[in-house]
Order: sequence, then C-alpha cells, then structure tokens
Amino acid sequence: MLRVDIITIFPDYFREVFDYGIIRRARTAGLVDIKAHDLRSWTSDKHHVVDDRPFGGGDGMVLKPEPIFAAVASLTGARRQKDVPPSKRVALLSPQGKQLTQRLADELATAEQLVLICGRYEGVDERVADALVTDEISIGDYILTGGEAAALVVVDAVVRLIPGALGSETSAATESFSDGLLDFPHYTRPTEFEGMAVPDVLLTGHHAEIAKWRKDAAAEKTKRNRPDLLK
Repeated sequence: MLRVDIITIFPDYFREVFDYGIIRRARTAGLVDIKAHDLRSWTSDKHHVVDDRPFGGGDGMVLKPEPIFAAVASLTGARRQKDVPPSKRVALLSPQGKQLTQRLADELATAEQLVLICGRYEGVDERVADALVTDEISIGDYILTGGEAAALVVVDAVVRLIPGALGSETSAATESFSDGLLDFPHYTRPTEFEGMAVPDVLLTGHHAEIAKWRKDAAAEKTKRNRPDLLK
C-alpha cells in the first residue's frame, strides 16, 4: 500500500477531493492511504508561525525551515535527505522543480511512502530543497498560489498507476506519454455527428489495421500538438 502524506497550511483544502473516482476506489481497496497534515502542528511558538520575511529584502513571505524539517522527521523518521530510505520519496512542490512526467509518476508509484510539501507565498526556505527533499517537482511552467493544487495533480497521476487502481491493467500502458507519444484519437457512437464521421478503419474489426492506424494517428497528433516530444 502506498502512503501519501501531504504537508500544508491548508489541510481542509483536501477534505473531500479524494472521495471521488479512481482515487476513492483505490482508497477503499486499501491500495493507498492519503492524509493531509497541518504544518502548524510542528511549530513551537504560541502563534504557530510558519513563515517569515526573506533575507535580503523583497516582497512576500517565505515558509520557515524548522516546522518542515520537523514534519518530515515525524512522518518518515528522516531528518536529512541522505537519511530517507529508497522506499520513500519526499517531494517539494515548486515551480523551480523538475517537471512532472509520466516516467516520474511511474517512479513515485513504486514507493511505499510519498511525502508532498506544499509551498506557499514567495516560496520555501532553500535549505528544504538542498538538504531535506529527495525531489523538487513542478507541474508546469506557470505560477500557482500554492502547492496544494500541484499536490492534487501529483496524487492523481501517481495513484492511478498503482496496480489494481484502474479497471484495466493495460489502460495505463496505452495512454499519452507511455511510449513517448500522445495517445491516439478515440471515438464512440454515433458513427457520424454533424457531418463528422468516425474513421472507417475503426469500424472494420481488423485488429492489425486498427493498431497501425492508431500508431500513425498518435504520431501525427504528437507532431501537431507536441512536436517537442519527437525530439
């Protein structure tokens, strides 16, 4: 079973979001256990302060290292990156991180425990990235108000890859990025809609021809929408 621990200053953000679809099914089946933890639980002052002004000046506030280090130590038993066992991953969600890809999601899905640290404000003290986490992950080249939305994306991408989470064991193997290309186009009934027809080959029942068409169509769609993947 994969254990997912989310460290955030807004634990209520995750109150019901994992109660739907594949993630709910995986939780019910005992394939994954997901918990959101309030970072303020690991503060030691009476006001539960988790942020402070940045050294050197500038706008905004920065999340302090002390409560984050304490939270990870409490949840994993590791106080430094070097102490995190191979079976566990500690990830900081940050626009400065490496991009989340299907390959990385595959790696994370094999872990026994995944800790996700949600950034906020102007960011997180750099010592968290330097000395604590095993991964710094970005879900895209844009800025969010916090790491909570990114945590949802990571959890969704990872949980569906756990064996038994999907209805079909081959579903994940035929999706976009599984072989370096985008997924092939999909069609369903009716065979014609407002003058747009389903490709004839899909109606033939000829599996070899359908497989060839899907491979060619996937390559064409990748070339059109994501030519960078072909490099």
